[in-house]
This record gives sequence, C-alpha cells and structure tokens, in this order.
Amino acid sequence: MYHPGERPRDASIRVWSMVDTANAVTKAVVPAAGLGTRFLPATKATPKEMLPVVDKPAIQYVVEEAVAAGLDDVLLITGRSKVSIENHFDRAYELEEALTAKEDWDKLAEVRASSELATVHYVRQGDPKGLGHAVLCSAQHVGDEPFAVLLGDDLIDVRDPLLTQMIDVRQRYGGSVVALMEVDPEEVALYGCAAISPTNEDDVVTVTDLVEKPVPGSAPSRWIIIGRYVCDPAVYGILRETPPGRGGEIQLTDALKVLARQGEVRGVLFHGRRYDTGNKLDYLRTMVQFACERPDLASEFIPWLRKYLDGIA
Repeated sequence: MYHPGERPRDASIRVWSMVDTANAVTKAVVPAAGLGTRFLPATKATPKEMLPVVDKPAIQYVVEEAVAAGLDDVLLITGRSKVSIENHFDRAYELEEALTAKEDWDKLAEVRASSELATVHYVRQGDPKGLGHAVLCSAQHVGDEPFAVLLGDDLIDVRDPLLTQMIDVRQRYGGSVVALMEVDPEEVALYGCAAISPTNEDDVVTVTDLVEKPVPGSAPSRWIIIGRYVCDPAVYGILRETPPGRGGEIQLTDALKVLARQGEVRGVLFHGRRYDTGNKLDYLRTMVQFACERPDLASEFIPWLRKYLDGIA
C-alpha cells in the first residue's frame, strides 16, 4: 500500500495530480501548553510532556509518530515553564562532547536523535483557553494548508500507522478527519463523542455530529475522539468565531461539529493499540506495557514483575 510521504516507485502505484499536491499534509501541530495539574508535584517545574515513558519523554514519541507519517515540519504550542521541551529538541553540545570523549556512541546517537527528528518550531499560547485556542495559535505557521494535530496524552503504537491512514483518507475525501475508538458506555461521557454513518469503505465513516463529554446516557454512539486529527484549514475561520464552551474553553470539537454538519468530516475507526498518559493510573499502565515490550528490558523486567505480583497477591 502506498502511504503519503513515500515516493511512488512507478506510475502504476500512484499518479500525482495538482489536487494531490495542493492537499498534501506536511505539517503537524502538537499542543503542549497544559499545566499538567494531574501530575503535581512532579509537574511543578517539569512539563507534563517531558515525563518519561521508560527512557524517552512522552512528547518525543508523538513527534516520532508525526515524522513516521511523513510530517517533518512540527509546530509545538507551548507556554510558560516549557523551556525544557525546546531544549530537548535542540542540540546539547556539552553533553555530546562528553559522550564523544567517552566514546559512548550509542548514547551519543540517542541524544542526537531528538534534535535531528524534524524541523521543530514553537509558538506560545499566552492564555490557556482550551484545545481549540491552542490550535488557533498555529494559524500563522500553517497558513492555508491541511495539517495534523497530535495530542501528547495519547500515544499510538508504532505498529499501527493511524496517522498515515488518516492522511490518506484526507487526500481521498477532502475535509477534516478524526480518529475514533470504541469504548464502554460508561466511559463515553469522559470524551468527545461522534455520531457516525457508514461509507463504502471499511473503518471509514462520515461524522454527522460531535458532542463534547455528553451527559451519561445521551451519547450518539460509543465511538470517542482520540487525540489525532487531520484538519482542513477551514477550521481556523470557525475557531475564530467559536465562543467558549464547556469549562469556559474554546473546544476544537465545537468547531469540527460545524464542519461535520456540513458533511466535511470523516472518521477513521481505530482498532489498534493506544496508550493513555493523561492520568496517573494510565501513565503507570503505559510504562509497564512499554517496558514489557522492550527487548533490552523484558527478559529481566517481566520475571521480576511476575514475582512481585505473586508476592502481593
């Protein structure tokens, strides 16, 4: 299967048109201005996005996902006390020199990897007015182009190329695309929820309406929006006119709802592996899952974990 960002091997695989070029998704927006209050006191001086998942900060996994989908222009929406994020994606010359002197080439490669991932830009969200406002802060950088939005709380397994699939759906259908995942009925009220109708394509639906954190029992489906979006630039004009909603914040969901009612939003039904780092319990689960799948850790970590759990059972 051909994925955006790959060069076609021959004309029979993909014939590029002027429409394809104009609609190419090349930029990713990653909101990272939140206060991280669920993780206090750890996040008093350290951005939530910099909390490690094993040995890499969560935000690096997100940027790596964008790059894997062909998006090497990444805009991070930051705020006060987020300087360490910028430092992480910059060169660390003193550290590199120290590792070079020790001939520790493996660690040197790991240190340089984050600074060589992508062209990373930054803009500050002065007031924390919600996800919709954070996305609006990207308008000048993105311009009149479609773009991806990746939320740092959701990590998608590298074996499940969700973002690549969403970009492909955008190129074929136009409009905006959201990622949807089915959850138990009691969980729906915690998320934005979609009303959907089928298309002729498996796992691609038309989103007819969106509800942000519906009242229990009133949700239009069990399909919730997870933290991946591919947005048409038309969303910017709507966000500028969107009043604050739930929590006094400007919600991206409210703007996408307008587009959905115009038939301009598709959904990709995701059945893969998603890791939530948005609260303490899910963060710990994610840490254990990642450790258990690391070849360099699993052989020692899993037996220890089993022994530990047997001891407290």
